[in-house]
Amino acid sequence: MNVTLAVKQYISKMIESSGPGMKVLLMDKETTSIVSVVYTQSEILQKEVYLFERIDSQNRDNMKHLKAICFLRPSKENVEHLIQELRRPKYSVYFIYFSNVISKSEIKALAEADEQEVVAEVQEYYGDFIAVNPHLFSLNLQGVSRGRSWEPSILPRVTQGLTSVLLALKKCPMIRYQLSSDMSKRLAESIKQIITKEYELFDFRKTEVPPLLLILDRSDDAITPLLNQWTYQAMVHELLGLNNNRIDLSGVPGISKDLREVVLSAENDEFYANNLYLNFGEIGTNIKNLMEDFQKKKPKDKQKLESISDMKAFVDNYPQFKKMSGTVSKHVTVVGELSRLVSERQLMEVSEVEQELACQSDHSSAQQNVRRLLQNPRVSEIDAVRLVMLYALRYEKHSSSILPSLLEELNRKGVSERHLVVEYGGKRIRGSDLIAPTDAVAITKQFFKGLKGVENVYAQHQPLLHDTLDQLIKGRLKDSQFPYLGPSSLRDRPQDIIVFIIGGATYEEALTVYNLNRTMPGVRIVLGEHTIVLFLALLLPK
Repeated sequence: MNVTLAVKQYISKMIESSGPGMKVLLMDKETTSIVSVVYTQSEILQKEVYLFERIDSQNRDNMKHLKAICFLRPSKENVEHLIQELRRPKYSVYFIYFSNVISKSEIKALAEADEQEVVAEVQEYYGDFIAVNPHLFSLNLQGVSRGRSWEPSILPRVTQGLTSVLLALKKCPMIRYQLSSDMSKRLAESIKQIITKEYELFDFRKTEVPPLLLILDRSDDAITPLLNQWTYQAMVHELLGLNNNRIDLSGVPGISKDLREVVLSAENDEFYANNLYLNFGEIGTNIKNLMEDFQKKKPKDKQKLESISDMKAFVDNYPQFKKMSGTVSKHVTVVGELSRLVSERQLMEVSEVEQELACQSDHSSAQQNVRRLLQNPRVSEIDAVRLVMLYALRYEKHSSSILPSLLEELNRKGVSERHLVVEYGGKRIRGSDLIAPTDAVAITKQFFKGLKGVENVYAQHQPLLHDTLDQLIKGRLKDSQFPYLGPSSLRDRPQDIIVFIIGGATYEEALTVYNLNRTMPGVRIVLGEHTIVLFLALLLPK
């Protein structure tokens, strides 16, 4: 199961179906993101697509020499835009592809508008999601809940997005959901209704072991999004912001014009593809090794590459290297900025305490360390909130809890206590035993040698998703906590598993799925969510 490949194949089919000749790709805001994540503009240009336009743009010229490929969500707004387009067509012929199921009445309205008979084809291609990684998809939706219930307008949209994934992967699954979450049950029921209603679309060839859709709720593990994550992709997302594979570096001190916005895509960037799941120290070492290989070709100009600063200076001093390896200069800049932020915010020290809170049971040490960091002026407001949230979740019922005084410390920093997440993911809400009272896992330090400026990082925490999937694969996931929707149940070990997390997923959980796919022969897992979680998304629901 590969969601990236599924979307790419849909787009290739659209372009191939239109035949030879110059083309325009007509999209909406959402499908623009869907396409741009899996294809670069230069790749599509090679397929004779020379123009990219938005269906809602009012300033498009008549270009009768172009064929129009329309890839749109089947929203009322898009259908109306398309009706107006067909009444006054700007292009010679239209190939129309909707990213999800469209109603017969809307098809009829489009047919009636096509008085000049310019429509050559209308199809449903189920690419109504963003393929972040081959095993990770996002619906790119914010504000899905109202308290602990679905925002009424969002549930149908999440249902559409998730069913499009099932259709793209050609899976008609059995469904399990998290019993402690009413939102989980409602989504499961909504998906089941669509499968029943559109049963002809889901009439795929039956497999010996049916696929499984597992719907979870973020509230069961509110700890994972609070931890600093140290893989390349996760750090870029958390510290720099990763939006549809793009990073805004315009605020980086001394940044050059050509690096103010960079693209990180595993589909088109070999270095990123090979390093996105590696940790911070390994990435720096890999860049260093690449530069040293280049230096060997210029023995007279040998210079030390012991720090990230040395590497940045090296790139600046060797324009020919920059020309040979623009990709590497991009990554040197990104890693350099990550290193600056790690140092500036003292994230190594913060992360050590985070891991202690998540994985140990020493309250005396925890309270001292949290208080010490809160009083450190170099610890950012964001990281201070993160620490208090972890403390609150870990020791919410402890007899010697110092939570009130920690909240006072936050208030002195100008942070409102509304950030607290106990109401969202505390013991009263969780459906699983996220923190065992006797848990005392020793911290394991990972040392990085050969690259100064990167000391160590803690990464022994495993998200709850790992245990949930491990139990599911072994047939031990309790029906009493994760019931099946309907009377049937899966007797055999599941092979194709689609997991969807209400409240969003993290890149640490995506890494968990990636590793399970690598180490569990015969098991294929895809992880989905409506947004990649930044920890601030865990503020109390309004």
